[in-house]
Amino acid sequence: MGATLLIMAAGMGSRYGGNKQVDGLGPNGEILMEYSIYDAIRAGFDHVVFVIKPGMQELLAGICGDRIAKKVKVDYVFQDFSSVPSFYQIPAERTKPFGTVHAVLVAKDVIKQPFCVLNADDYYGVSAFKTAYDKLQTMAAEHEAAMVGYMLKNTVSKNGTVSRGVCKADENGNLTQVVETLKIKLYENGEIRDIEQGEPGVMLDPDGPVSMNFWCFTPWMFGKLETYFNEFLASLAPDAIKAECLLPVCVDALMHKGELTVSVLTTDARWFGVTYKEDKPAVQEELRKLHESGVYPASLHE
Repeated sequence: MGATLLIMAAGMGSRYGGNKQVDGLGPNGEILMEYSIYDAIRAGFDHVVFVIKPGMQELLAGICGDRIAKKVKVDYVFQDFSSVPSFYQIPAERTKPFGTVHAVLVAKDVIKQPFCVLNADDYYGVSAFKTAYDKLQTMAAEHEAAMVGYMLKNTVSKNGTVSRGVCKADENGNLTQVVETLKIKLYENGEIRDIEQGEPGVMLDPDGPVSMNFWCFTPWMFGKLETYFNEFLASLAPDAIKAECLLPVCVDALMHKGELTVSVLTTDARWFGVTYKEDKPAVQEELRKLHESGVYPASLHE
């Protein structure tokens, strides 16, 4: 059995101040998603799907897509308003896409096997992909999913607040709750707090698991996502021009309705990413070390 890697790359990275998905951070100009693709292919994935905005395909194909297509199957799908159900009237003021549930749904016609979903602008670590691939090979076709979890303290930025799906799991390692927490701040004393309602905020467990949008699904999930997305759109207020339909929130709702069981996959992989421009030098240094230590070849472009 094969597996598909779905990369969500349609976002613009507003806090970063540019299109961080195609910003070369590796020692030879590698972009972050190239590391995910490299790690996924060596773990066994045989299909890569890029979720992009219209106009990005030529750029992405030139950066990495054409080279990857020599090794595995590659598809490009577009997250835009053309894939929004016709019953919903899109407000004239709306410019943003509809979030990560919408991003996954636009790939439903090209994915026919178990698949992973992840962000284009995160580094997830080598072992995370092997863990995910092995899980996909044994996962039930229906009602089962998995999430690669990371410790909160390893996913925050000293340069500003971040959004994370804060998770809870039971004694069997199954996810019981995902709370999309939109304004998490790291303080100089090491405390991490949810300050969405203002400071001092609510203390969070630095060692607790969070979702970094690294999910494992089967094609069965598309039907559930479609139903959830339609309900989300039907409930939107006319002036909700920035509201997004988010995967962690959807997964949490399905779990609480008893329709989905989600395993939390543990990994010793280290996550890092770029939320703000100030994060870039540290990420570049980490990638340089990984190349020098032999985790990656001298260049991913060879």
